[in-house]
Amino acid sequence: QVQLVESGGGLVQAGGSLRLSCAASGSIVSINAMGWYRQAPGKQRELVARIISYGSTNYADSVKGRFTISRDNAKNTVLLQMNSLKPEDTCVYYCNAIIMEYGSGWYRDYWGQGTQVTVSS
Repeated sequence: QVQLVESGGGLVQAGGSLRLSCAASGSIVSINAMGWYRQAPGKQRELVARIISYGSTNYADSVKGRFTISRDNAKNTVLLQMNSLKPEDTCVYYCNAIIMEYGSGWYRDYWGQGTQVTVSS
């Protein structure tokens, strides 16, 4: 079974940096895209950053210029470098991947458990 394992969340002061990592494992044929979403209390889950297999990236307007997403294809891992963090970045961050599993013949969404990022003022 495909699994996404997240790491790197924690507590940081405003202006500081964190790096989130998400590693996909299991019977993977292909990964079409990987990305990060976040969901604050009382808010809808929103896209933070996403990278497609051919390298195209998308960022939320609120994080452009501060966050950078990248992939390590050999390790089936997506990284989110978060710089100049602000208190409003405080959220639960969820890894997402669009993956074709052996025997399925199609892509589907997989989600990580979520990791807490807290930015103090």
